[in-house]
Amino acid sequence: MELKVFNTKGKKVKTITVSDEVFGAEYNEALIHQVVVAQLANKRQGTKSTLTRTEVRGGGIKPWRQKGTGRARQGSTRAPQWRHGGVVFAPKPRDFSKKINKQMKAQAFKSALSQKLRQDELVVLDAINLAEGKTRLMAEVCAALDAGKKALFVLGDANENVVRAARNLPEAATISADILSVLDLVAANKVFLTADAVKKIEEVNA
Repeated sequence: MELKVFNTKGKKVKTITVSDEVFGAEYNEALIHQVVVAQLANKRQGTKSTLTRTEVRGGGIKPWRQKGTGRARQGSTRAPQWRHGGVVFAPKPRDFSKKINKQMKAQAFKSALSQKLRQDELVVLDAINLAEGKTRLMAEVCAALDAGKKALFVLGDANENVVRAARNLPEAATISADILSVLDLVAANKVFLTADAVKKIEEVNA
């Protein structure tokens, strides 16, 4: 498979040959959904915790006698219906993580990447070189490429100027090719891969 390569001004400069296995995989929506759900679940800390009626301090004495007061019977001022009482079915720390095997994750990645290409939402750039890490320079690149909102720039090598320039742009984000995930691909409206990033992705997923 051959892909067009553009410069940061949006002009075609050359073509490159890429792996059909990585960029021409069959679309598997169910698998992509399963991996995305697992990745979102694995991001959850699961540290929320509140107190049940047995854990709230105080409330050991019966507030008033059982009969004869005209009021409803009560056993403790720390019951859930009381102010400062415990919480019914209180949330406790738990592990939300889901396990996804390597083969499933790799196939979902190829499928999501290939689907982006089929939908014309993936563009290959020869390189992104900025003289300095200025937001204005990266904004000009986004405008020239018609990046739109939620654009993801995937870099092959760490480029501090590009990362710093894109940091203040709400419509653009940068990520290294070696940590690119299925969730990143699905969340982006348009993905821009540098030629170096394409090579790294093929090395890892070939």
